[in-house]
Amino acid sequence: MSLLRVLQSVIAAMFGVQSEKKYHDDFSKPAIAPYLIVGIILVAALVVTLSAFVNYLAR
Repeated sequence: MSLLRVLQSVIAAMFGVQSEKKYHDDFSKPAIAPYLIVGIILVAALVVTLSAFVNYLAR
């Protein structure tokens, strides 16, 4: 399980465009920690980016 594959899966899942085959392939893996860690980091980055963008527009 490579970092790039986990990153692609998490991004596809966040936008709701992940294929059925990849969905089942991801859930057949015993380790969920990499998906959780990458997901939390990406959601936090999205929130910080959107917050900074809104603050920039409010000026």
